[in-house]
Amino acid sequence: MAVVAILARRPVIHASVEATRPAATPPKGAFNALTVRHIPPSAQEAREIALGELLFGDTRLSGDGKRSCVTCHDVTTNGASGRERDLTPQGQPLPVNTPTVFNAARNFRLNWSGNARTLESQARASLQNPSIMGADLTKVARVLAADAATAERFHDTYRRDPRPEDIVRALARYEATLITPGSRFDHYLMGEALALSAGEQRGYKLFQSVGCASCHQGVNVGGNLYQRSGVFHPAAKADSPVLRVPSLRNVATTAPYFHDGSAETLEDAVRAMGRAQLNRVLTADQVADIAAFLRSLNGVYRDRPVTQAAPR
Repeated sequence: MAVVAILARRPVIHASVEATRPAATPPKGAFNALTVRHIPPSAQEAREIALGELLFGDTRLSGDGKRSCVTCHDVTTNGASGRERDLTPQGQPLPVNTPTVFNAARNFRLNWSGNARTLESQARASLQNPSIMGADLTKVARVLAADAATAERFHDTYRRDPRPEDIVRALARYEATLITPGSRFDHYLMGEALALSAGEQRGYKLFQSVGCASCHQGVNVGGNLYQRSGVFHPAAKADSPVLRVPSLRNVATTAPYFHDGSAETLEDAVRAMGRAQLNRVLTADQVADIAAFLRSLNGVYRDRPVTQAAPR
């Protein structure tokens, strides 16, 4: 959560929510339900997605052949990891906590810094970054081409041997499918008034009225603007950079929190954000209600609830 946005892109509508019973008509405020298209992908899209999924777990995409995208982005749990900060190939902590790959396609920019505009550019940068995958994409393409089964998949998909641009494109196609609709909040926004408990509705009301929704709104409940971390007081341990505001979808599963992973629990994060971004000292009841609302944002991927990754 964050403070009233310096660069807010739309007015925040403060919806009224009854504190003691479910609302008759769920108020949407500045939010939209997360949905996925029901139109099947074309045959070409399906081939690219399948190839991208294969590559996402392929250690041959790393410089040392020991890690894959799944190493830090576990799509069987929360789309990230359970670490405060994941490790470089040399065993050193990365500068920032790993963001989840789930719903990344719905963010307006990617990475904490927002330095990537597209899934393709983000995938290429991560593959080539010596602190992440450390890959030479030209060499990776040659290694994949030398494997008959993998080369055949590329020929089926792109009608040619593996090329760096095809590797990146396939990964991006797959990552664009990593969407987690079906949260109880989505059901609430779509008209199911009983999808949220009274406590969760109180949290939803507080989330809007105290200012969290000034930065965390839209279909991804965030991910659509920049904001400084620590506007009024320090939030993270070390610094107060301007960051892409993170999406809060599945946030209950992605502990630890903040760009440096310094908040261990959801309640810790809510309490710290209230002070750092809003200049408010939230009461224990307010923290509990907002955290309860945030837990209603957990979605579903491939018919399975998104879950917390085991700490490592």
